[in-house]
Amino acid sequence: MSLVDIKGLDVGYLRHRTITPAVIGLDLTVGASEVVAIVGESGSGKTTTANAIIGLLPANGRITAGSAIVDGIETAGARERTLRRLRGSVVGLIPQDPMVGLNPTKRIGAQVAEAIKLRGGTDDALDFLSEAGVPDPQLRARQYPHELSGGLRQRALIAIALAGKPKLLIADEPTSALDVTVQKRILDHLSGLVREQGISLLIITHDLAVAADRADRVVVMQGGRKVEEGDPATILSSPRDQYTRKLIAAAPRLAHSGRVVPRFDVRGEDVPDAVLTLTDVSKTFSVSDTRRGRRGFNALDKVSVQVPRGRTHALVGESGCGKTTTLRIALGLESATSGSVVLDGTEISGLSWNQVRPLRRKAQLVHQDPFATLDPRFTIEQSIVEPLVSFRIGDRRSRKARARELLDQVALPASYLDRLPRELSGGQRQRVAIARALALEPDLLMLDEPVSALDVLVQEQILQLLADLQKNLGLSYLFVSHDLSVVAEISHTVSVMSEGRVVEEGPVAEVFTNPRSEYTRELIDAIPGRRADAA
Repeated sequence: MSLVDIKGLDVGYLRHRTITPAVIGLDLTVGASEVVAIVGESGSGKTTTANAIIGLLPANGRITAGSAIVDGIETAGARERTLRRLRGSVVGLIPQDPMVGLNPTKRIGAQVAEAIKLRGGTDDALDFLSEAGVPDPQLRARQYPHELSGGLRQRALIAIALAGKPKLLIADEPTSALDVTVQKRILDHLSGLVREQGISLLIITHDLAVAADRADRVVVMQGGRKVEEGDPATILSSPRDQYTRKLIAAAPRLAHSGRVVPRFDVRGEDVPDAVLTLTDVSKTFSVSDTRRGRRGFNALDKVSVQVPRGRTHALVGESGCGKTTTLRIALGLESATSGSVVLDGTEISGLSWNQVRPLRRKAQLVHQDPFATLDPRFTIEQSIVEPLVSFRIGDRRSRKARARELLDQVALPASYLDRLPRELSGGQRQRVAIARALALEPDLLMLDEPVSALDVLVQEQILQLLADLQKNLGLSYLFVSHDLSVVAEISHTVSVMSEGRVVEEGPVAEVFTNPRSEYTRELIDAIPGRRADAA
């Protein structure tokens, strides 16, 4: 008997007295000790399916037809009391965003202990932290969520889910924002729990490479419907549905049989002059230590980076390696403790804010999350022209014309000018963020994880857009990413960073095909999609 048995499930959302379908006629099973992955782009119905299983649909969510049986209990239309008995003890949920899933005001140990208490247990919270792969659980139990890295926060969520001793774990995009090495450790640990404890695992992801590596069975969804289902080898080697073939083609790791294949090979070519040069840049932060008082933390140690004009230079490495700190110093948002930063021939180290500000026209930043950086009250037009207003460039008419021109450059219709950020998809918002960064006609764009939270199909579109803009406008990019396959798609040269140092650098084609550093080899080996070799 299956642990989860869904038949003919229809789920929709009530808006303006009309139910908009989100899941249509879904049949799905999860057996004991089985790993099932649901893949598809945003809006395909993946998360809605998971929420419907355990009765966590939002207030306007409605199950309009079908059945969802979990451990022999019908959850479609079940009372809240029944659903509460299932949550935690039968089904444990690992949400996508650990900072949303964790209570910022409670210590980690207290949150695990709360989950134990809810099922009436007397276990030690430290045991579950250790079981979830949290190092030094006694220390981590006393810490708050903001004091942990992304990988440790994700492990804390796993510990909370395990504390209920569930039969099924639902992992909703558990690694989408994590570095490949941390991602591998988290997924390895979840796989180990399936093997050792007989727990079933339902993985929800937009990354087909992750699904192919980890699942016994893959379910592909599009527009609320299941379009294909099968074992990973069959899905990868003989996809029946056109949509599945598009997903595979959009994932470089799968399109190239699990290998990272750089798009550009600039070995032997003359290197253009640099638009940005960092030389021996170091950065020391002052941090508090309960045992030793305040002390210095070396975030960067003599980092040297060059961005050739008209090309893309990438910074890669694990969280905390210094990528974003390097980017912030390059943009003048952070001052270096020592070293030199030269932007378009001008030394910016030691300059005041007023002296650096005119140079901001030459370099602009595109953030990881455009929804967090676009003012929700501003229309798209207001967001795009804001830099022009700030630098007092043009009048209302010329700014509106520039906004239309920029939307055209990022392949969005002019009708979007009157929309608000919440009315756009993630990929459309990222296009608006790029348009806004281009408003001042900069020479250099600094891109901080610009596609990490996007589906592979949207990710492919944004990467192609960046490549086209570079070709047409002669832009230079400093590209920060933890995804080496994305770096291979867009970058000419790369610096690999670890613990605040550059451990390897050079043309992407050389570094990724013949890495000299053991750390670089570990990053490459951690990339998902290896099952594609056997397909």
